[in-house]
Amino acid sequence: QVHLVEAGGGSVQAGGSLRLSCASSGYTYSNYCMAWFRQAPGKEREGVANIDSDGATYYADSVKGRFTIAKDNAKVTLYLQMDTVNSADTAMYYCAARGPCTGLWLRSKHYNYWGQGTQVTVSS
Repeated sequence: QVHLVEAGGGSVQAGGSLRLSCASSGYTYSNYCMAWFRQAPGKEREGVANIDSDGATYYADSVKGRFTIAKDNAKVTLYLQMDTVNSADTAMYYCAARGPCTGLWLRSKHYNYWGQGTQVTVSS
């Protein structure tokens, strides 16, 4: 049973930083493809960043240069470092996992396992 639990959301001022984490259990973590998605009210869920089975990272254009995805295999935890945030980053953020992959994988239908989400609110 794959289990994902996000943490680290909250309120932050525009221009500030926040770090999200996603603790994982129940699968062979090191070779899974993992990603962060977000969903704002009234909008579709969108892919933010993924890290593939080789450890390569990929980003949506909207966050490239501001967000960093990383994973710690020893702690079995995925992270999303969010810097220089703006109001468009306000959303519920979800951690997701699937089997092995290589390359850019930012479509929600390709992921089998999801966390419950953590809310990020950016104020101006």
